[in-house]
Amino acid sequence: MPDNTHKALTSNFGSMDQPLVEQVSVRSCCSYSTLRAWLPILSWLPRYNLKWLQMDVLAGITVGLTAVPQALAYAEIAGLPVQYGLYSAIMGGFIYTLLGTSKDVTLGPTAIMSLLCFSVVGGQPHRAVLLSCLCGLIQATMALLRLGFLLDFISFPVIKGFTCAAAVTIGFGQVKNILGLKGIPHEFSLAVYYTFYKIPEARIGDVVLGLLCLGVLVMLLFMKATLGSDDSPPYSRVARKLVWAVATTRNALVVMAAAIVAYSWEAYDHHVFSITGESTQGLPPFRLPPTSDTTANGSIVSFGEIVEGFGGGLAVIPLMGLLESIAIAKAFASQNGYRIDANQELLAIGVTNIMGSFVSAYPVTGSFGRTAVNSQTGVCTPAGGIVTSAIVLLSLAFLMPAFYYIPKASLAAVIICAVAPMVDYRIVTKMWRIRKLDLLPFVVTFLTSFWQVQYGIIAGVAVSGALLLYNVARPQIKMWDHGMLVMEPSSGLSFPATEYLSHIIHTQALQAFPPRSVVLDCHHVSTIDYTVITELRDLLAQFKLRNVQLIFSRLQPSVLEVLLAADLQALRYTDSVEAALQLESENLPDD
Repeated sequence: MPDNTHKALTSNFGSMDQPLVEQVSVRSCCSYSTLRAWLPILSWLPRYNLKWLQMDVLAGITVGLTAVPQALAYAEIAGLPVQYGLYSAIMGGFIYTLLGTSKDVTLGPTAIMSLLCFSVVGGQPHRAVLLSCLCGLIQATMALLRLGFLLDFISFPVIKGFTCAAAVTIGFGQVKNILGLKGIPHEFSLAVYYTFYKIPEARIGDVVLGLLCLGVLVMLLFMKATLGSDDSPPYSRVARKLVWAVATTRNALVVMAAAIVAYSWEAYDHHVFSITGESTQGLPPFRLPPTSDTTANGSIVSFGEIVEGFGGGLAVIPLMGLLESIAIAKAFASQNGYRIDANQELLAIGVTNIMGSFVSAYPVTGSFGRTAVNSQTGVCTPAGGIVTSAIVLLSLAFLMPAFYYIPKASLAAVIICAVAPMVDYRIVTKMWRIRKLDLLPFVVTFLTSFWQVQYGIIAGVAVSGALLLYNVARPQIKMWDHGMLVMEPSSGLSFPATEYLSHIIHTQALQAFPPRSVVLDCHHVSTIDYTVITELRDLLAQFKLRNVQLIFSRLQPSVLEVLLAADLQALRYTDSVEAALQLESENLPDD
């Protein structure tokens, strides 16, 4: 990308998360700046030029050729007919062009969201569409209420544990399609057992084709990686571009080649491969998402019963969708020199899921792989997503009959190659070296996710929260002796730490013989609550009975204000530890 283009992009996208107004007023709410904050397209559209259009079209076509085969494959993970993967890839490009603040991000179906969707709806299309609508409403509401900070409670070890487990679950779940096996349960433990148990039933055609597709995808991926290495072969410029183009569109090329091979065998009535089969042709109808469902025996399931069946998934899926998309947006924004507005990103993905439910989509989020392709191709604005969505629409309108012959083994190979990099085994050694305790939420999340993926996240967050609360309840207290005992808490004092602080003071000062005076150095303490005040009142009374002192030192103004408001009897405080020691020496009783 030319330098002047990059500078223009940086100036356009770099200012989107800056404060737009200094005062809240009716006039400012209706200003052009406010409108531009809600519609970021107004920031870059006035400067749009032919150069940007050329780069956006090229990137959109490249991403579209990647998105179509991936969408078909991810529908398999979600347990839905293949067309639902394409339905889910329609709205992202259009909505994100209007509301997105990253030029690189592409929204659509992903492996993790597909797995989460299957775990909640069990492959039922109507419920998957309703789940998309509800998730979008939750995400958009979070954006409007500026609740993006809730994502901060999902720690990095939890995220890594979940993604590693999800990658293993997804990848192994596709082994059955590589082997051409039927009747394999979706539950991970049962899938492992029955996959090995049924290996003698493997179909030779699927095995050969699946392994061949895997080999070609890995080879093309390796070729693409060598283009950017220092020891890459001295390709000519044309050859380098050709290799890059082939490697970038590898998924589409492999799936198309496999479909041609399968069609050739099927034309001669040789059913060698397990193929995708019938799928609904044409564009999806634009209609309201379903609010009820019908079971196999014809009974009606109400809206309330469906929502109740979603359970914890209705909280986990929106959060994971937001977390994945915002993490990707921040990573590429940092890499390319612009900034994003996190709350605007929440709004973009929320509206995408809401509008996607009108075209029968299941929940979507940002895709790291397709975003990387988009960035590497030199996309200039979010408008590249319009081209990608147009390619998806053309595929639905004209190519669905050809999808009939796509072998499941080729889609399985695409999925396995997509999720394999998510298994980051090196993170275990890094956490062991840096902070071993972080391995606990990682391991809990990883292992629990093999039972139910959403429970894995909940369990990991619970363990991380417990560790955080333990640090709050057991703050580090440094102690040293300067004729009287000096205690220095390392953090704020709140009600979980009350009993612990009281125990330390009792054992170290009041139960000593003779009882010892204490200086409580509070320069690290920035918060204190009513429960602690109550305990301090009791401690001051006990110190007075024992004829020793409890002196507070280096109190921050906010903490001192709370202590004075509590009107504690015999409260003593100084500006320094030295002053507290001097105060104690002046009050020593005469012999």
